[in-house]
Amino acid sequence: MEQAKLDSKVLSILEDKIQLIKTPEGGGIYLVGPIRLPVNLYGETVVFQWYCWLQRNEITDDYEKIIEKLSSDNLAEYQQSSVLVYGDFEYNEEALIRMHSICHTGDIFGSKRCDCGFQLKQSMQMIKEHGTGALFYLANHEGRGIGLFSKAMAYVLQENGYDTVEANLNLGFVDDSRNYEDAIHVLKALRKKPVTLITNNPKKLAALKNSGMHLSGRTPLWGDVSEFNETYLNTKVARSGHLKEEEGCPNG
Repeated sequence: MEQAKLDSKVLSILEDKIQLIKTPEGGGIYLVGPIRLPVNLYGETVVFQWYCWLQRNEITDDYEKIIEKLSSDNLAEYQQSSVLVYGDFEYNEEALIRMHSICHTGDIFGSKRCDCGFQLKQSMQMIKEHGTGALFYLANHEGRGIGLFSKAMAYVLQENGYDTVEANLNLGFVDDSRNYEDAIHVLKALRKKPVTLITNNPKKLAALKNSGMHLSGRTPLWGDVSEFNETYLNTKVARSGHLKEEEGCPNG
């Protein structure tokens, strides 16, 4: 059965919120937003502006074609990334950003095996207190890029004496296969001015620097150390090269 055409009013509303970002690789990123998103952050309602993006090989300014394909694309079976923006992100001189990798166990369930859930909420709080910034939530980064099912098997190995890096390697993966190209394309579309990156991971710093995005600096993010994640955090420093603070604490 032929799909009905979009209502002209619906199309007009949606077209106003869609932006095409052409990438050097020849594809396109369709960015939808901003969308007002009130968030419960440590008991306070904070209003962010939310964007979500979809990577496509097809490049077209005819957004009706893109929209009409959504219902048959089974996007719920795949992952899409998004970004929360706070304040006047485009024009303010100083802005904090966080490239946050999805962590199903830490972000959703509050797992203490890692510090990801803490880092997610704390970076949002830091951005809010700073007054301007953006948190990129990268949905294809689970387990440093190995996926949720593989991460579950890595956890089994970790419970049998393997550290994070050893578990990934023994499953046939590299330590960290995450890619930040799409997120950086979106960042450049939203802001041209320098940014300060919230991270302890030198690979994230290198990705931004290599893209030509000007960095004002780095802000560390540390906390939520416990008996459950101490080995995990130490492995980040000893095996994955994450940066230490002056007091010698590992970071993620």
